[in-house]
Amino acid sequence: MVEILYLAAAVAFIVGLKQLGSPKTARSGNLIAAAGMLAAIVITLASEDIVSWVTIVAGLAVGAGLGAWFAIRVQMTSMPQMVAAFNGFGGAASALVAAVAVVEADLDTIAAETSVSILVSILIGAITFTGSFVAFAKLQGVMPGRPLLFPGQSLINGLLMAGVIGVAIWGGVAGEAPGYWIVAGLAAIVGVLAAVPIGGADMPVVISLLNSFSGLAAAAAGFAIESNALIIGGALVGAAGLILTLQMTEAMNRSIGNVLFAGFGSGDEPAGASTIGDRPVKSATADDVAIALAYASSVAFVPGYGLAVAQAQHALRKLADALEDRGLSVSYAIHPVAGRMPGHMNVLLAEADIPYEQLRDLEQADPEMPQTDVVLVLGANDVVNPSARDDAGSSIYGMPILNVDRAKQVIVVKRSLSPGFAGIDNPLFYDDKTLMYFADAKAALEDTLAALKEL
Repeated sequence: MVEILYLAAAVAFIVGLKQLGSPKTARSGNLIAAAGMLAAIVITLASEDIVSWVTIVAGLAVGAGLGAWFAIRVQMTSMPQMVAAFNGFGGAASALVAAVAVVEADLDTIAAETSVSILVSILIGAITFTGSFVAFAKLQGVMPGRPLLFPGQSLINGLLMAGVIGVAIWGGVAGEAPGYWIVAGLAAIVGVLAAVPIGGADMPVVISLLNSFSGLAAAAAGFAIESNALIIGGALVGAAGLILTLQMTEAMNRSIGNVLFAGFGSGDEPAGASTIGDRPVKSATADDVAIALAYASSVAFVPGYGLAVAQAQHALRKLADALEDRGLSVSYAIHPVAGRMPGHMNVLLAEADIPYEQLRDLEQADPEMPQTDVVLVLGANDVVNPSARDDAGSSIYGMPILNVDRAKQVIVVKRSLSPGFAGIDNPLFYDDKTLMYFADAKAALEDTLAALKEL
């Protein structure tokens, strides 16, 4: 019966993951997967007679309370940090499960496959734990978001990994418990040193990759303690995280190796950086934007991190509703790596109950740009930078972008002409068809709506 219940929990994982593939079903998919995980935890604790039901209920109450508190209190702009923390704690949990297996097992007689599973779980779990919290610190501003580089960094990292593998082989073959603990310590150091040279622009990819690692660590822990539910759940997370990572690197025209080892955005002055803001732009006011929108028949909004920072999603919805009341066609063009984590913009817009039917991904939105009267860019930068298409010397050359400059008119809402995560200037700002509205996104949208009502 326990195995049948585990199978039911695994089915819930798979159904939930499938439903997460669409904004329409993502909320229910999340609940289904969470219910499956809750069931797996309760089944495990109850069937193994590990703790009393009082302890189980108490643990569930504390965990649910903390989860609800974080869900309510954490701002949308801090959601990437929260995901990074979740990944870190997931890796730590798997490593701790493997550590308990080390303490309880007879290392002299333990099966080779069990020893390998334990070591893999400890290794990946420790790397995920420390790497995730470095990502957290970079996104939170606790440590510099730029890549932190030092001479011989790659060599040191390589030597550390070689040391980890060597100690792991010694510990596993000789059955020496200290070998397992040394692996944990060295892996924790590797996690830090592997994450610090990666810049803030690449943190969404790192978070996704670490999410995959947390799943792999869980699957390895499942093999170590012979838990089918943990094996299945970890494998699903590991595979889904890796697929998402590959999709994101493809959307950036980068490789995983380039993200992890290139030190992208290291602060070196790119070509043309000294001319940022030196060229003239066409500044706009709320009245100018309102007039442009009033005489359009189709409008596409391009959300970016600036929209999340300003918490302007509800103001955007109100402006969109007003435009639709005037008979305009409204859509939202979302780049795969807009914001600071996968799906950041989708979640932001869903918070304002924006209709799913109006959301367009890159492949859907880009062909519509030449027929769009006005594109309103809200805090996005690198994902609409024509340099990725036209400038072979640009650091983002080849990255698929939203070609908003092919629309009939472009309005960019930004606080200033400051560059995006890539640290390069954006020729879009100086285009003849572009109006620059320098303001906080929320204030800009609210003022534009007020001006629109006066027309």
